Amino acid sequence: MNSVIIIDDEKSICESIKMILEYEDYQVEYFNDSEEGMDDLKSNSYDALLLDIQMPKKNGFEILNWIKTTGINLKVIMISAHSSLENAVKATKLGAFDFIEKPIDRDKLLISIRNAVEQSSLVKENKKLKKELIGDTKIIGESAPIKSILETVSRVAKTEARIFITGENGTGKELVAREIHKQSSRALKELVEVNCAAIPNELIESELFGHEKGSFTGAVKDRIGKFEQANKGTLFLDEIGDMSLQAQAKVLRAIEDGKIEKVGGNQKLSVDVRIISATNKNLIEEIENGNFREDLYHRLNVIPINVPPLRERKEDIPLLVNHFIKEICEKNKFPLKTFTADAIETLKQQDWPGNIRELRNFIERVAIMASNEKIEKSDILNFIPSKSLKNDNLLDVSNSFQEFKEKAERAFILKQLNANDWNISKTAEILGIQRSHLYGKIKKYQIEKGNGDG
Repeated sequence: MNSVIIIDDEKSICESIKMILEYEDYQVEYFNDSEEGMDDLKSNSYDALLLDIQMPKKNGFEILNWIKTTGINLKVIMISAHSSLENAVKATKLGAFDFIEKPIDRDKLLISIRNAVEQSSLVKENKKLKKELIGDTKIIGESAPIKSILETVSRVAKTEARIFITGENGTGKELVAREIHKQSSRALKELVEVNCAAIPNELIESELFGHEKGSFTGAVKDRIGKFEQANKGTLFLDEIGDMSLQAQAKVLRAIEDGKIEKVGGNQKLSVDVRIISATNKNLIEEIENGNFREDLYHRLNVIPINVPPLRERKEDIPLLVNHFIKEICEKNKFPLKTFTADAIETLKQQDWPGNIRELRNFIERVAIMASNEKIEKSDILNFIPSKSLKNDNLLDVSNSFQEFKEKAERAFILKQLNANDWNISKTAEILGIQRSHLYGKIKKYQIEKGNGDG
């Protein structure tokens, strides 16, 4: 049943509205004391709030602003006997859904409540679907590095500074970017993401800046680029270390001028975009090797945030495991499974080269494959991939530790490719790396389908 809360110091008004709404099958609560109403909002969920403006203790605008800053999810309809354009404009700026004058017209009330409830339901359903598709996006951890990151995020999110996030694959760089956007003044706009490693060099400029119809073969219609799509919002350039030098030059120009030009176009378009970028590469080395522009690096690297690998914050593993197992069991409608202390300790002893992404994939594997609801140490050992290699002569033919590591990595990748029938996406997921990086490893080690040495 859809629920509505009323906060108004006039009891007769509250009882009158309550009677009207309950007749239409709404569940209704009301408070004549504004602070009591605020306390109730802290602990209970509603679809809509009818809020009077003129009240003792806290007025309606103060409560509306408090709802906005605390992130309580419901639609607010302001009601007032003192109707004025100024009040209506102020309420709208503070995020009110609608404004109704007293004495309240029954039909207008019901229409406004119905629309507010429908909007609220859509928002909740959207959040639910997003959670099912991409999982929970909050940053999990109580280690010193994570606390430091969260403190930095809280400090810089509401500024317009460009953020540069570094860290190995799978450490959670995207989650940090999402958290910055969520806490920023641009949060009402969607975070627009571009994975620079996943887009071919010849298409990256079109992806970022858009193109005009006929500007190149295959450009059959105009296209809006990510910069334009992110106008007034945030653009997340993930794996920016893989961007071509030509595209880097245009990104630098866009940052400096605040304007972009579509591929094949001759008009400049002003854009207001905050940029968050991330990479798993050492861009100082890339600059020295001529692969990345130093001037762009300094433009992007205003606020650096380094996300440490999981092996450097193993005290967070129990929290992550419990979070993932709950999420996975809910998603698959399994009874909640738990891990014994020995099982958790075994997980903490692993290095997790694929970091959080690898750990989550492993927890999902165990959740699906383990037959008991209590997961023991033996289950963990059964499902962790063997570190032994089939090539017994590996050490004999290696002249250095680096050569040994490369031979071991090649053998392991080939083994996984063959085991997954050369399904690149599936293999990359199991290895805890991106497809683009797996392709890079295949090229580096000259791995070909049909090799029998895996």
